[in-house]
Amino acid sequence: MDTASLARLLALAAIWGSSFLFLRIAVPVLGPALLIALRVGLAALFLLGVAVAGKRHLDARRHYRHYLFMGACNSAIPFLLFAFAAQTLSASLLAILNATAPLFAALIAALLRRTLPAPSIVTGLALGVIGVALLAGFDTVMLEPGATIALFAALGASFSYAIASNYAKSAPSVDPFANAHGSMWAATLLLAPAVPFFPPAALPTVAVALAVVALGVLCSGVAYLLYFRLIADLGAASALTVTFLIPVFGVLWGTMFLNEHIGWYTIVGSVTVVAGTALVTGYMPRLMPRASSRR
Repeated sequence: MDTASLARLLALAAIWGSSFLFLRIAVPVLGPALLIALRVGLAALFLLGVAVAGKRHLDARRHYRHYLFMGACNSAIPFLLFAFAAQTLSASLLAILNATAPLFAALIAALLRRTLPAPSIVTGLALGVIGVALLAGFDTVMLEPGATIALFAALGASFSYAIASNYAKSAPSVDPFANAHGSMWAATLLLAPAVPFFPPAALPTVAVALAVVALGVLCSGVAYLLYFRLIADLGAASALTVTFLIPVFGVLWGTMFLNEHIGWYTIVGSVTVVAGTALVTGYMPRLMPRASSRR
């Protein structure tokens, strides 16, 4: 991995890790429905600008069913569930729970194939369960009213990502940029009807407005562009490294900007979940290039 790709990878992990910070800032004022509708709407507009500038087409008439499914399972539903959970859970915990998506994806894949998963996958799934149990059992935020429901909502978001991941393996061949662009418009259409029924609790402050813009433009629009560039340069397997880094930045931002407490269970739980993810995916993250030997 060259220096430029490593910089893009770290930037992407930092951006996606910050999304949970921005959720925590904005959701108490705007509520989950309005916040996520604004997030995907802004992302769709940003990507539209990129598409116009680059003369890139959606071919919506041909792929609208695909965009609707991906918009629902890969954006609208998980974004909404994470926003709901962010009303109670910490940004750190949300970032760690997000890393369980590959665990659910492996479980769904095994069920679809009707075969027993490999021992490494079983071990990875077990580690994932242990990690979540540690976080849920020792994190004091779980004592808050509604915390258990919020925990299952966050896990439901990861499960939704896993459904989208398995679907994508047999989905129609669509350009990655068009996939992101079309799914954001689909998510916007799916969420827009709910907005009038969930008005904001108060007028947004400047901080809330900036958090919304960051979620839409930075954490969705710019992040997708970085992700696709990594896939083009390194391949999908190496780009997967970002999964292991998001919890690191999620915990870091939550500690720095929200004064969230990091206990031993946070570290042990996150390491256990990430280790389980590595076993399930069969990919051990490697950021630095191998030393080359010259003859």
